[in-house]
Amino acid sequence: MEKIFSKLDKNVLLHTVHKLSDTSQSRLDLCPEEEYLQVSTFRLAEGRTFRPHQHVKCEKVTDITQESWVIIKGKVKVLLYDTDKTLLAERILTQGDCTITFRGGHNYLCLEEDTIVYEYKTGPYFGQEKDKEFIDV
Repeated sequence: MEKIFSKLDKNVLLHTVHKLSDTSQSRLDLCPEEEYLQVSTFRLAEGRTFRPHQHVKCEKVTDITQESWVIIKGKVKVLLYDTDKTLLAERILTQGDCTITFRGGHNYLCLEEDTIVYEYKTGPYFGQEKDKEFIDV
């Protein structure tokens, strides 16, 4: 797992990139506990289970949309930006890889036809005008 921090404030985590090949034999939390979006990865042995459960209603307040992409099939290039909109990193993601943006910006370029991704983000969604600020490149 690669953690990408702001160059403006070295203590601010902006992005996490996790490659499928880095998945370990045990649970790995890809997000700090205090972040709104929580993503973990773990390798499961046949027959592994856990106690059935449901999540209880619990009021939570968020002040930013956080987003994650998981590549199901194909290949994408992700461009990751700092909070001042400067480009920090470019990574190539393939099947099973995941990127998480806590703050800062991102962009994705599809590199293969028929690429499929799952996108997850915190909600609720109030529309583009309230949710996004575009980066001119």
